[in-house]
Amino acid sequence: MAGLVFGCIVPHPPIIVPEVGEGREVEVGATIKAMDELADHLADYKPETIFIISPHGQGHHDAMGVLTANSVKGNLRNFGAWSVEMQFQNDLRAVAALQEEAKALGIPLRPIGERRYDLDQGVLVPMYFLADAVEGVPLVPLTFSWLPMTTHFAFGQAIRRAAEKLERRVALIASGDLSHRLTPSAPAGYDPLGQVFDRQLVEAVKAHDVQRILTFEEDLVDRAGECGLRSIVILLGALDGLKATPHVLSYEGPFGVGYMVAYYEIQGVERLGAQNDAPAEGEIHPLAKLARRAVETYVRTGKLIRARRLTPEMRERCGVFVSIHKKEGQLRGCIGTFLPTQANVADELIVNAISAATRDPRFFPITEDELSDLEYSVDLLAAPEPIDSMDKLDPKRYGCIVENGPRRGLLLPDLEGVETAEQQVEIACQKAGIFPDEEIALYRFEVRRYK
Repeated sequence: MAGLVFGCIVPHPPIIVPEVGEGREVEVGATIKAMDELADHLADYKPETIFIISPHGQGHHDAMGVLTANSVKGNLRNFGAWSVEMQFQNDLRAVAALQEEAKALGIPLRPIGERRYDLDQGVLVPMYFLADAVEGVPLVPLTFSWLPMTTHFAFGQAIRRAAEKLERRVALIASGDLSHRLTPSAPAGYDPLGQVFDRQLVEAVKAHDVQRILTFEEDLVDRAGECGLRSIVILLGALDGLKATPHVLSYEGPFGVGYMVAYYEIQGVERLGAQNDAPAEGEIHPLAKLARRAVETYVRTGKLIRARRLTPEMRERCGVFVSIHKKEGQLRGCIGTFLPTQANVADELIVNAISAATRDPRFFPITEDELSDLEYSVDLLAAPEPIDSMDKLDPKRYGCIVENGPRRGLLLPDLEGVETAEQQVEIACQKAGIFPDEEIALYRFEVRRYK
């Protein structure tokens, strides 16, 4: 099915980005968890173009805005996160289609970024969590105006019509926070109607009560100090005429600002990711997801990915092994490092995943037609410790390393068919080319395994 296949509502507080929050992001754990879940859903629908509406972009008072440059980039340096920067290609064919449909509906739409345009936090924060799920998909930034809500709703209808004309799968992301006045310590001050606005908006989204949202009292909206209502109304316009079921994944406001994460399931839309990937994306650990994405991207394009969002495990520095199996259980590749060679686990994992897929001497390189039939596991290795006898090995708990001069062999723990320490050492020696009568130095290590 071409056209609009996915729509969602996302918040954009920079503090949820770990490089900005520096620990305080744990206070918005429900939002972060919901954004991770949302990324899984977005990946399932495999959009080919993404429109994203931001309240903080370069807008026009009396017209909607659409980026017309070939590409766009931005960073979160203003929030202290010097390492967080992103760049996306625009979809100029989608831009042209939207301009045509907006003109047909009489909606003022003007270019933004004709000379220079930097992505703002309304785009960067949600895409920090979502970009890995849609690697390489072009992004079309939009901004809203101060025209009536009915005009914003009609702009959403123009987006849907443009998506249908493009004959490609399109996702629409409505970025916006709710009330900024929930508590006395809120950044915009306190107003008791802030909580009323948020409660009514969340309830209306859950019920998909479009009319209620379009007719919120002006005084209630003004006193709430929100920034996301117009983004949401545009999304609702895009969904007009489609049978859509809302799913509110989270709502919270620990810093005095309301954050809602929600998506709409559009009836009749095929979930390509859920069909082709097993187990389901949401059941796979982020480390295993990263390994899979690294391999699939490299096999298909020859390019190395970069992990934009680092989980706590990805920030560590240790040895990493990546194992790739066919779904029937047959090993297809396994390569790793027992000591770290890269800046963090994420970088170590990406390099080793690609090596396991393409450079394991026991196998031919993985081909594109195999990708849907593969499963991944990732082992993070604790530092090896020397031991003086095999009595201190347990093949279910410990991996082992054997050494004789420059020759070294390693075997991971808890492998099928390896039941005794003697078997474990024998296999490790075979891998190293060490003969049974040669002396060896023996080490053991523990792992954390993620699938």
